[in-house]
Amino acid sequence: MRTGFVYDEIYLRHNRKNHPENMDRLISIIQELDRNNLFKSLKRIKPRRAKIEEVALNHDLAYIQEVHDFCEAGGGYLDPDTYAVHDSYETALYAVGGVLEGIDKLIEGEVDTVFCAIRPPGHHAEYAKAMGFCLFNNIAIGGWYLLQKGFKRVFIIDFDAHHGNGTQKSFYEEDRVFYFSTHEYPFYPGTGSDKERGAGKGLGYTYNVPLSAGAGDDEYREVYGKILPELMRQFKPEFVLVSAGYDIHKDDPLTYLNVSTEGVKDIVRNILNVCVELKVPSLFALEGGYNLRALASCVSATIELMLEA
Repeated sequence: MRTGFVYDEIYLRHNRKNHPENMDRLISIIQELDRNNLFKSLKRIKPRRAKIEEVALNHDLAYIQEVHDFCEAGGGYLDPDTYAVHDSYETALYAVGGVLEGIDKLIEGEVDTVFCAIRPPGHHAEYAKAMGFCLFNNIAIGGWYLLQKGFKRVFIIDFDAHHGNGTQKSFYEEDRVFYFSTHEYPFYPGTGSDKERGAGKGLGYTYNVPLSAGAGDDEYREVYGKILPELMRQFKPEFVLVSAGYDIHKDDPLTYLNVSTEGVKDIVRNILNVCVELKVPSLFALEGGYNLRALASCVSATIELMLEA
């Protein structure tokens, strides 16, 4: 596959040293890709600054202004987990813009798949609320952006250890976007039971697979080798967006799952195989992952699989 890679040093400017979601996450990824000599095979994609009206596809204008003003005033904590510093608003706009630029390159046919090494992450951010290290919901905005461009069937896969409550809520009553999530449950943020299946015309277009603490390679292989491919074949997506959260790794300090690096590769390989089978473009955007060594190794493995697919 022709593989695009979204990254910019602006993503390092959202940073709080002793917080688990800090700039070292991306630095470790870039160093690992460099060490594995992968950049020569990737199409580098420069992110753009998302327009306010693009962020507003998924977020309240008053909330967007609130984040802006909070950062201008020097930042602090928007909720008990979620910090912002002076540069966080701009960084978050470029995180959204990284996803949108990646989508544009896929639509234009310049690449077949894209990895967005962006931060802050997004999948917990709700319509008017920052949550779980997330300011704006990068993937959800990407979903609405695709619908605005006339796509009728978008499939979102979220393999982060935490349920993407914000993304689920964005599309809960929408039948043009299928939201699929595996996550540790019960765990933060408390949503994501298998009873949550969508509402109204969106009923049946949300599919949660809650997994117990300690779940590992075997459980994930069952889900991503059997359940997910069948759902994707039934839905026939025109575009696949992936919230790529590597905090499922057994060495992650914030979660209690037991997935090995090989297990992560199985997940990614299964996703890419179905995308190739269905001839559908895919975009992966970084979400969680807080053990720097495991994170860098898993992202590098993801990109190697993209290049081989």
